[in-house]
Amino acid sequence: MAERGGGGGGGGDRGGFGRGFGRGDRGRGMRRRSGGRRDEEEKKWIPVTKLGRLVKDKQITSLEQIYYHSIPIKEHQAIDFLIGPGLKDEVMKIMPVQKQTRAGQRTRFKAFVVVGDMNGHVGLGVKCSKEVATAIRGAIILAKLSMIPVRLGYWGNNIGKPHTVPCKVTGKCGSVSVRLVPAPRGAGIVAARVPKKILQFAGIEDVFTSSSGSTKTLGNFVKATFDCLLKTYGYLTPDLWMESRYIKSPFQEHTDLLAMPIKVTYQDEAENVEA
Repeated sequence: MAERGGGGGGGGDRGGFGRGFGRGDRGRGMRRRSGGRRDEEEKKWIPVTKLGRLVKDKQITSLEQIYYHSIPIKEHQAIDFLIGPGLKDEVMKIMPVQKQTRAGQRTRFKAFVVVGDMNGHVGLGVKCSKEVATAIRGAIILAKLSMIPVRLGYWGNNIGKPHTVPCKVTGKCGSVSVRLVPAPRGAGIVAARVPKKILQFAGIEDVFTSSSGSTKTLGNFVKATFDCLLKTYGYLTPDLWMESRYIKSPFQEHTDLLAMPIKVTYQDEAENVEA
């Protein structure tokens, strides 16, 4: 009932949130104003994990090094540090959800956010909070922590850069099923509005899609598409049959650096107090 609304600008029962995708006063506009805040957070970032220390010391320079050794990412600032300004985010939908209590109904807001660098990395975050801004901020952090590599391939001859998915993949969430089919170069992304945005953030240029089920449930539609992209590396094609060369984990390679004590300075805070 909360998802169904009138066709007017107020959105009927939906509280005037529109349908996401940057429309209205709660879309992408509020994210563009936080560019300076992101730079300040990077400067003040004090890593608390081994991975964070190696990323800040520039011993790890790409996400592929992290994925190769299956290291869990616990700090979203590491993603900002590695990808930089090329990371983009999009609010897919903000929907009110309610819980019945003895005192009445408790309304909170659920945000779906997609982040990606248009170059083979994409993440999906879902967060529920009492305030819209808090839900969006939390969803962006969760999306960065859930960043996955997306494998790209070719439709025919291996000419130029990879432009489509390497094989047919199917993802499912709830009743929604999404199927991605490789497409020739120049075909574009033949998809609905919801999966098209995720595929663009993943860096896919040409693909055919087929979906079934209750696709009007946007949350499941987004998750099913994300599940598709997650499975692109799940199938071992013959070009990946080459012998793997095992290398040391970054934690083993930089043991001496990680054994050094961490020096924390509070010079900036002292200057702010004096000012």
